[in-house]
Amino acid sequence: MKSDSSLPSKDTTAWGRRRFLNTAALAGLTMGAAACTEKESGAANAPAAAPAAAPDAAHSGANATHLKPGELDTYYGLWSGGHTGDMRVLGLPSGRELMRIPCFVPDALVGWGITNESKKIMGTKPDGSLRYTVGDSHHTHASYKDGNYDGRYAWINDKINARIARIRLDYFICDKITQLPNVQGFHGIFPDKADPVDPAINYTTRVFCGAEFSIPLPNAGLDDGSKYRSMFTCVDAESMEVRWQVLIDGNCDLTATSYDGKLAATNQYNIEMGVTYEDMMSSERDACLFFNIARIEAAVKAGKFKTVGTSKVPVVDGTHEANQDPTTALTAYVSVPKNPHGVNASPDGKYFICAGKLSPTATVIDLSKVLEWFDGKLEKLDASIVAEVEIGLGPLHTAFDGRGNAYTTLFLDSQVVKWNVDAAIKFHAGDKAAKYVVDRIDVQYQPGHLNASQSETKAADGKYLAVGCKFSKDRFLPVGPLHAENEQLIDISGDKMVLLADHPVRGEPHDFIIFKRELLQPKQVYSLDDFPLAIKDPKESGVFRDGKKVTVKMTSQAPAFSLREFKLKKGDEVTLILTNLDKIEDLTHGFAIPNYNVNFIVNPQETASVTFIADQPGVFWCYCTHFCHALHLEMRTRMIVEA
Repeated sequence: MKSDSSLPSKDTTAWGRRRFLNTAALAGLTMGAAACTEKESGAANAPAAAPAAAPDAAHSGANATHLKPGELDTYYGLWSGGHTGDMRVLGLPSGRELMRIPCFVPDALVGWGITNESKKIMGTKPDGSLRYTVGDSHHTHASYKDGNYDGRYAWINDKINARIARIRLDYFICDKITQLPNVQGFHGIFPDKADPVDPAINYTTRVFCGAEFSIPLPNAGLDDGSKYRSMFTCVDAESMEVRWQVLIDGNCDLTATSYDGKLAATNQYNIEMGVTYEDMMSSERDACLFFNIARIEAAVKAGKFKTVGTSKVPVVDGTHEANQDPTTALTAYVSVPKNPHGVNASPDGKYFICAGKLSPTATVIDLSKVLEWFDGKLEKLDASIVAEVEIGLGPLHTAFDGRGNAYTTLFLDSQVVKWNVDAAIKFHAGDKAAKYVVDRIDVQYQPGHLNASQSETKAADGKYLAVGCKFSKDRFLPVGPLHAENEQLIDISGDKMVLLADHPVRGEPHDFIIFKRELLQPKQVYSLDDFPLAIKDPKESGVFRDGKKVTVKMTSQAPAFSLREFKLKKGDEVTLILTNLDKIEDLTHGFAIPNYNVNFIVNPQETASVTFIADQPGVFWCYCTHFCHALHLEMRTRMIVEA
């Protein structure tokens, strides 16, 4: 297999670490636990890249997913974690899981929800305990520049508790979480790709969020469903503060944004605003709801908004009744078949496509015509529908290959259908000779979300398609009643789709994105200066008492902690601060305190802290939980709590 890079005969960083592991044991113990200052020349530099999968790997069939030892994947994939409340990082085409980024739910590996830093991000109650310990992450998308991913951020939702988390893609960590006001069932999420007014801002500055459940506003426990409403929310991409909200009719499913920044949209079900199943299904059609971003922000700037309850977020009126005049309307409701599931933007920037779910159709909406309606130049808004064609049973979500083809999951048919958008438009216009369905492939089983490599960018490359199947049934070894879900990889580089691989996954992931690895430049060693509490020299270690409040400062440098022991008194409120002074890539340390529910890690040059009450007298061996050295088992310190 051809590679685009190769390993050097000697990788200096790798050799540096091996030399370190072989020599530092004696040095670490000789110098003393408080003075491990071995310096590694050039250790923080990134290693030379291992070979990548060949660009045409898909054509070799299933072998494309089996990389040679040391060979790197061509693409990153960011997957929602589902009930685990995290984001999964995959390499593709191999499908190997590389990382789980904890967001909404505590994580025992890294100490997410244990350290003070992570608890501050997650949010706490007045007593310092976590406000939430469950999550349900569905949708993840990343920031844009010039119509492609720019490697800055990704965002993910928590449907249960209406939270949005931001991921820094330089360190693959969650750095901010915001809870949306006036919202339940926060589901669809999508960043904007440009500013609607200033063409110089050709990158993401907003993230749009759709609410799936209607609630009383303010939520005072009212049981009269006719008073319930939904919200569409705009979050600032940098500050993560809520900019504004739009009061709407109907519930939101997914979200999409136009490449020029002028429009956002959500496909809607339950435009009836029903509370019961029967009421939700009474209408013949639902809607794809469009938002005119420039007008909404002008209305907010002009003070034409209200607030709800104790929230200070501006709320504008986007209901049907308040937006009858196209020339002043903030919103536009394009009708689509009942109960649509998914709205996706084509890479050429021309269309949004809604899948019918209960209808065997896909609806293609021309964005230029929606803008014409807002300008008063299109008499009927539904004239923006340029195609509504049958593609199969239970269409849900759509991806693109950059060659004019769309790929839609068919839940009831257990298939993916490949269809040509231009041919569908011709067929809808009356050319019955236009053959818009290009190919079909069976998947196993009942597919939901799908996405293709670079699909939701202008750089869609049509190499791979991943499909999340809700049921695996007989595809894997049985492990009891709860089955893994099945995520499948398909080669879409040719005329016919080819199934390459099955991957069992823990339920229940949903949406994901796939992008070329060169779009990211991850950092593998932190900077001490990023952490205000950093202990930059082992000599700064010690126990510092202020009455019953005690601060323990400590460093780690394999194979020792800077304090051999530290003494506390029963009842002390202890804040322990730990800095990893190692500068070598992949040299992570852990810190666990038996019987105190404390375990967390510090990566190279990272600082973290925990706070606890020393309520149990005794001797407690704190030890490194992350293998770091030949003398890893000896890397420990005594915590002595005096009665």
